[in-house]
Amino acid sequence: MKGILGKKLGMTEVFTKEGKAIPVTVVEVEPNTVMQVKTKENDGYNALQLGICDKKSARANKASMGHAKKAGATPKRYLKEIRDYEGSYNLGDKIDASVFASGEYVDVTGVSKGHGFEGSITRHGQSRGPMTHGSDYHRRPGSMGTMLPKRVLKGKRLPGHMGVDTTTIQNLYIVDVNTEDNYILVSGNIPGAKQSLVLIKSAVKKDKKAAEELASYEEETVVDAVEEVTEEATPEEVNEPATEEVVEETKEETAEETSTEEVPENQEGEN
Repeated sequence: MKGILGKKLGMTEVFTKEGKAIPVTVVEVEPNTVMQVKTKENDGYNALQLGICDKKSARANKASMGHAKKAGATPKRYLKEIRDYEGSYNLGDKIDASVFASGEYVDVTGVSKGHGFEGSITRHGQSRGPMTHGSDYHRRPGSMGTMLPKRVLKGKRLPGHMGVDTTTIQNLYIVDVNTEDNYILVSGNIPGAKQSLVLIKSAVKKDKKAAEELASYEEETVVDAVEEVTEEATPEEVNEPATEEVVEETKEETAEETSTEEVPENQEGEN
């Protein structure tokens, strides 16, 4: 068993090389600190206690300060135990996102979103009653049970507080792991609101890998063709066409033509 604590950031989608879109949840995984190592000889079972998110010393009591001091770390806001952890770790060691690899199946545990007081339709998905023909039964919970017990049986689905339950979603696989930016992409959705704490552990029911190669994106660089300007040429000559030279050339050509035509006429007059 291996695991790590992280924060749910939100959902997005990624694409594989075959063009398949995979909805994923982005989990920010800061390096977890090993706060305590429990052994079967001392504690009766093997476990690893992980801590995440530093806490101000002013908000920590003496017990948490002494607990963190043994590990050579600062007091942590969140602590979580994972039993039968793979590998050998010592107090103060760091566990980052590289503990998992893409394609591994995991179970994600978190606290579901709170919805406050909700009716039986929203809370349990029950059907509503008829809305017309004089019916007064629309969104009520329905019968409370049989007649003989003369009481509401345990387990009856009634209106009440919805959400804020510890929920685990199993058999989600890891799409991508980024150790530079400290995040893990988990397929599908996971319980909890944004910025809520989640625990990612190895899947209990599956041990196979389903790695899919994601599409890579390359930035295109556009190079504009730049004309070389000689030192002799001025910006005005480069930007504006040389119209004056063309006009002068045309004047010279017309003058030459007129001179050649006038010469024979003068010779005939002299004769």
